[in-house]
Amino acid sequence: MDQSTHEIRRNNWMNIINQCQNRPANMTAKQWLADNGISDKSYYYWLRKIRLEAYEQLNVPEVTQSTEVSFAEIPLPTNENHSSDWNEAVSKPVVVIKCGNLSIGLSNDISEELLHLLLKETSHAGRYC
Repeated sequence: MDQSTHEIRRNNWMNIINQCQNRPANMTAKQWLADNGISDKSYYYWLRKIRLEAYEQLNVPEVTQSTEVSFAEIPLPTNENHSSDWNEAVSKPVVVIKCGNLSIGLSNDISEELLHLLLKETSHAGRYC
């Protein structure tokens, strides 16, 4: 099929598709197609074809490759590496939130932003406790 024939058919089917989409609210597409003597298969074939052509004409930005996420291992500190003040702060939190196997200890010097983020991220755990 040459380009001009395709354009004529596409324009004809665009007209049919617009009429079908502007049909009365109480009429189904299947009923409208039957009333107008149009095959369901032909209608949906051309609808798909026209949508694909419209999609190809869009200037959609190309999908970029996802960046690789890397993790750093942080070793747990041993008691001999830290002062007793640090151990006391870690071992005696002001507040402990427990839910099942999850236990979060909080000290007085936690920032408001960190507390807000912590509560936001763990709020869904309440339904599993």
